[in-house]
Amino acid sequence: MDVKNIYVAGHCGMVGASILRQLNAREDVNLIVRTRNELDLTCQADVSAFFSNNHIDEVFLCAAKVGGIHANSTFPAEFIYQNLMIEANIIHAAHQNDIQKLLFLGSSCIYPKFAEQPMTESALLTGVLEETNEPYAIAKIAGIKLCESYNRQYGRDYRSVMPTNLYGPNDNFHPENSHVIPALLRRFYEAAQRGDREVKAWGSGTPMREFLYVDDMASATIHVMDLSKDTYHANTAPMLSHINIGTGEDCSIHELVETVAKVTGFKGEIVWDTSKPDGAPRKLMNVSRLHALGWKHTYTLERGLQQTFNWFVSNQNCFRG
Repeated sequence: MDVKNIYVAGHCGMVGASILRQLNAREDVNLIVRTRNELDLTCQADVSAFFSNNHIDEVFLCAAKVGGIHANSTFPAEFIYQNLMIEANIIHAAHQNDIQKLLFLGSSCIYPKFAEQPMTESALLTGVLEETNEPYAIAKIAGIKLCESYNRQYGRDYRSVMPTNLYGPNDNFHPENSHVIPALLRRFYEAAQRGDREVKAWGSGTPMREFLYVDDMASATIHVMDLSKDTYHANTAPMLSHINIGTGEDCSIHELVETVAKVTGFKGEIVWDTSKPDGAPRKLMNVSRLHALGWKHTYTLERGLQQTFNWFVSNQNCFRG
């Protein structure tokens, strides 16, 4: 049995950790990982030396600087610089060391702010991006184009997947810098623990959003990586090679909040603060390309939220402050 050496960059993050767990169950895989303290992915010399000193067959590029609206608005320079450096260093080092297969993890924020719903892969670069996370989105678009450029010029097999809104174990539950689901889970859990009579939720609750549980994301990512080169490239285009990853289904923010209250055990009243902005009325990914390639999600929203909440409660001491 041939054993592949697979490097998972960002294995401590939410998606990377899930990919690592699923790959670890295979007998034909030898996993290679490094922590942030062991390898600075923003340093070209360090990354080059790491790839030169390790025989790597495949790369899952999950490493990134990520955060919610507050973090993206406060630290735009760090978001564009660090993400550009990480992806450029890894993709170039993979090429220099003759690694033929690599998969780059992007984000649905690559699509224009007013993209037609549901968003297809062809919407890329057709309009203005959302202002709050434009630097991060630009970096992710650059990652796609890096992969495509090495494919076109050198015949590499570098692939890109663009997930919808993700959540799950190992998510960031920081009170200011987290995304919507971990923020809601923490807020409603703490309100339930205090016995609060009400919790305020932003906006009207009417916007529609799509959410994907991280273990489904990892499964889809590995599925895309395992496709034959002919199959992958027959279903994409040289300069439009990324694949959307999502459920193809959305829910209202009102439904999301009600489900969060249910899984956290909050019994009080939910008060909607309509003075707060709603954001875009809908954000949904078109996943017909992914479905045609033989993958569909398995987690319902409630099941995924329950799993995530269970993990948070077991690890809440890590999120004090």
